[in-house]
Amino acid sequence: QVPLVESGGGSVQAGGSLRLSCAASEYIYSRYCMGWFRQAPGNKREGVATMSTAGASDYAGSVQGRFTISRDAAKSTLYLQMNSLKPEDTAVYYCAARSGGYCGFNPALFNTWGQGTQVTVSS
Repeated sequence: QVPLVESGGGSVQAGGSLRLSCAASEYIYSRYCMGWFRQAPGNKREGVATMSTAGASDYAGSVQGRFTISRDAAKSTLYLQMNSLKPEDTAVYYCAARSGGYCGFNPALFNTWGQGTQVTVSS
C-alpha cells in the first residue's frame, strides 16, 4: 500500500488555480505532520506548505497569500489550493509526512513521500 497518493496536478495559464490532494492512511494522517514540497528541473526540493496534526500551518514566502493548505479528517486527505499561479510555480509537487510535532521545511526530515504530481503554469 502506497502511504501517500497525490492527485490534482495539471497545466494552467498564469493566474489560474489548481487544487492538489494527498490521500494518506489514517495512521499517518492522525499522527504525522504533513506538507507539500516541490522540485523544478535543476533545483533542489523546497518546502511549500506544511500543517501539523494540530492544524498549525506554515508557508514558504513565495506562496504566502496565494496557496492554502488544509486537512480533511473524514477523508484522511491533505489539500493544497493554489491560486494566482505563476510560471515559476511550475514543478513536480510532492506530498510528504514526518513524525513528531514540529514540521519545518527541511525535506531531509520527512520520511514518507508520495510519487509526485506535475504542475505546469504557462505565461
